[in-house]
Amino acid sequence: QVQLVESGGGLVQPGGSLRLSCAASGSIVSIYALGWYRQAPGKQRELVASITFDGRTNYADSVKGRFTISRDDASNTVYLQMNTLKPEDTAVFYCKGSARNGRNYWGEGTLVTVSS
Repeated sequence: QVQLVESGGGLVQPGGSLRLSCAASGSIVSIYALGWYRQAPGKQRELVASITFDGRTNYADSVKGRFTISRDDASNTVYLQMNTLKPEDTAVFYCKGSARNGRNYWGEGTLVTVSS
């Protein structure tokens, strides 16, 4: 089992920045990739960014150049630095861990609201 706990969400004005954190615990050696997803009201959950065990990253086109995913192996934490936030970035952000056996693990999410 893998547990994922997100933090760092909140209210920010357009153009502002936030950094989300996802702390992983449990059978972390089974995880080959960690990612951030988001779900806005009335919309499907979508990939924001992901990072593999060997450091390969992937971003949604809508966040390229504004968001950066990174990880700290010492603390088993993955981060999402979000800059130049827009109202359309408002969503619940979820951390997902992908295991080598095909199983996926999800955190409970953290709300990001971009509004003036």
